[in-house]
Amino acid sequence: MSMRSKPLKCITNVIFDMDGLLLDTEIHYEKAFENIMKRYDMTFRKEYQLKILGCDGDTISKYFVDHLGLPCTHEEFQSQKDAEMDRLSQHCSVMPGAQKLVEHLHKQKIPIAVATSSGQQSFDLKTKDHKEFFKLFDHIVLGSSDPEVKKGKPAPDIFLVCASRFPNKPKPEDCLVFEDSPNGIQGANAAGMQTVMVPDPNLDKEMTKEATMVLKSLEEFKPELFGLPAF
Repeated sequence: MSMRSKPLKCITNVIFDMDGLLLDTEIHYEKAFENIMKRYDMTFRKEYQLKILGCDGDTISKYFVDHLGLPCTHEEFQSQKDAEMDRLSQHCSVMPGAQKLVEHLHKQKIPIAVATSSGQQSFDLKTKDHKEFFKLFDHIVLGSSDPEVKKGKPAPDIFLVCASRFPNKPKPEDCLVFEDSPNGIQGANAAGMQTVMVPDPNLDKEMTKEATMVLKSLEEFKPELFGLPAF
């Protein structure tokens, strides 16, 4: 568990990212991007993926096409990415500690939700083996297909929309967000929420400094530190 630079505050509601945090999908995205770039005789680098972690589909396609110079349109890239992910994401595993934590919070009647940049089709595919698990959440906000989410992460929109849909209408400071990406942490911080980051081990430590707490795995999380019932 990391050192913390600011005191922790008690919270009432919890919001989870999905890709790379609840489900082990980042390995599939990495392979999908690698396959697409290979078609254009370009080499994929891990640093590319680390820059777009947590971003919505439009931002990702702009990064590869406009920034990296992939010789295709945004629509062509998106279509190829969707096809690759349809093939690769048939069976995603739950990340270590995720099941135990989510089931514990649900049992303790702590309001929990998911705020993911995925769209409906992508979400359905990645979660098809885990339908009972995702029924434990009060609600799920899909950033790429939800009309209320105007801007994707690192904007705060998805977290504010997610918080507004809890029946108890928590203030942003009453929410704790779990994320694996710097973009997600930035968005949650901008929303005024505390953040727990479980980053990719390859991520530069400098990119984790904005999080309230940094963990190697969800297995390390101690709910009582934020005023939640202990395991």
